[in-house]
Amino acid sequence: MIYLDHNATTPIDEEVKNAMADAFSLFGNPSSGHSIGKAAKAAVDNARKQAADLIGADASEIIFTSGGTEADNLAIIGTAHKHQKGHIITSVIEHPAVLNPVSWLETKGFEVSYLPVNIAGTVNPDDVRKAVRKDTILITVMHSNNETGALQPIREIGRIAREYGITFHSDAAQSVGKIEVKASELTVDMLTIVSHKFYGPKGVGALYIRNGVDVMPIMFGAGHERGIRPGTENVIGIAGLGKACETAGHNMSFRYDHAVKLRDKLFSLLRNALDVRLNGHETLRLPNTLNISIRGVIGNDLVEKLKAGVAFSAGSACHSGTCKPSPVLKAMGLSDEDALSAVRLSVGKDNTLDEILSASELIIACVKEL
Repeated sequence: MIYLDHNATTPIDEEVKNAMADAFSLFGNPSSGHSIGKAAKAAVDNARKQAADLIGADASEIIFTSGGTEADNLAIIGTAHKHQKGHIITSVIEHPAVLNPVSWLETKGFEVSYLPVNIAGTVNPDDVRKAVRKDTILITVMHSNNETGALQPIREIGRIAREYGITFHSDAAQSVGKIEVKASELTVDMLTIVSHKFYGPKGVGALYIRNGVDVMPIMFGAGHERGIRPGTENVIGIAGLGKACETAGHNMSFRYDHAVKLRDKLFSLLRNALDVRLNGHETLRLPNTLNISIRGVIGNDLVEKLKAGVAFSAGSACHSGTCKPSPVLKAMGLSDEDALSAVRLSVGKDNTLDEILSASELIIACVKEL
């Protein structure tokens, strides 16, 4: 099986596995005052520093969570709870972990502006500025899109948010660990980190909260994680996240170049043999992500036909035999036909050129059969 679905999840790196294996012996509660508890706390503190180092933050600004969905909810609902009412700005292409809590807040009386994107799948900072109101309490725009890999103008949006004194959150689930993301340079107040997107374990994530930014907890218990996220820490998972951050930082340049080489080779092979269109920006996207529409086929049919040989994702959701085009691709202006024919191929650090050649041959042959 050739795995080309690394935006969905990644295999756990061997160094990460080893760090997690070592952490299994650290069974103490990190909040306990005895030596066994302190050993567990030391592992958590080390992982906190590893995560902070990757994004250019202070360790005190890292809050561990159960994953990206919780981190997004904490950032959004925690900010809303602080203000009780107000206006939120987001984009139409956000992950459901952002869109759904924002939509829920609308039912509680908050007002939301959903920003459009252009044909490349990016938000226009001018639209952000135009959407700002006196009662705007939060701007939340993803760092990169999970379907197209489109990079958003986070620095520009961050400057606008800072100018108006508005809290700014960015879901960087797809970016952290793949490309350089430095929180201070982006002028973000909060940033979501997801371990399993860059060769760490599932069930653990983190939220960067800039020192001085006030966020209310959305769960209540003891005073863990600065009182923002209660619950005894998942030491094993956190150790894995920390090691994933460390290895990502050490190997960033190599992984980036490797991904671009394989991604572009795959696109070249498919484009030369099939009628395809690239969805998203040619260069301003994640190094590993290729979203294309292959005219004449339904993406889900292709995924199903190749499920024994190549693992990748379609650009549509199918239930009870009915397929709906991706809202992200539709927001970019694609026709239903092009959106339904879209597939996402996302390469990883362990993919080889031979795999890319084989995958392209299988895809091309399958398309011609369909």
